[in-house]
Amino acid sequence: MRLDGRAAVVTGGSQGLGLAVARAFAAEGADVLICGRGEEALENARASLSAGTGCRVLAAVADVSRPDDAERLVSAALNAFGRLDVLVNNAGVYGPMGLLEDVDWGEWARAVEINLLGTVLPCRAALPHMKSAGRGKIVNLSGGGATAPMPRISAYAASKAAVVRFTETLAEEVRQEGIDVNAVAPGALNTRLLEQVLSAGADKVGADYYRKSVKQKEEGGASMDRAAALCVFLASAASDGLTGKLISAVWDPWDTLPAHAAVLGESDIYTLRRIVPQDRGEDWG
Repeated sequence: MRLDGRAAVVTGGSQGLGLAVARAFAAEGADVLICGRGEEALENARASLSAGTGCRVLAAVADVSRPDDAERLVSAALNAFGRLDVLVNNAGVYGPMGLLEDVDWGEWARAVEINLLGTVLPCRAALPHMKSAGRGKIVNLSGGGATAPMPRISAYAASKAAVVRFTETLAEEVRQEGIDVNAVAPGALNTRLLEQVLSAGADKVGADYYRKSVKQKEEGGASMDRAAALCVFLASAASDGLTGKLISAVWDPWDTLPAHAAVLGESDIYTLRRIVPQDRGEDWG
């Protein structure tokens, strides 16, 4: 059990990928505190996770984009478990869909709050405790918007790109503290976010993206279990020293990365960067 004796917080843990991550953590021996904004869904998830496991599974209502809630969440984990080893920042939303000039500005800004501040604030609350312990694992959930444009879903794309650069930056801040900070690209999952795209329709999200989403729905999407397994790896001792990276659950050979630790620690592999002409075989620029 790779996470035996560890305590974890998983935000957005009442459904979708967050629930899958929490289930994988409990199966690997971790005590888990999940949070979300809906009390009923959280309790149902807690009950489901608790069944058949000897680990402690707790739930707390929290809006992690609010500083006080993020602080209370970390305090709840410390009070319950006496430690906090792993933080998974999974809570996120697509936000408004449509052309930038047409969408509701309040909804656009709120999506950035949830996706970006909802990642930064739990980190800010957890870091003093991880530093005192001299260890910690932080896993931030990225998405397709981090590495490719997403026309008509601009709040999501912008905030997820920001999450990845925040991950890289924080990793450098705490590199000497025994704390590893990484981002996960889980792949195109069939979750509530996909249903929101399909409900919005081609007029809002664009014909191309809508067609891709319909195809994803029909074909089943990426494996939720594979993404959760990557989170387990990044939360475990197997990934010690791997930090500041954006890792794809679908495309990257992440289970072999410890063998390349020396190279990864000194390179920009699995990071965001600007492409220059020479990278594409051009001799200008």
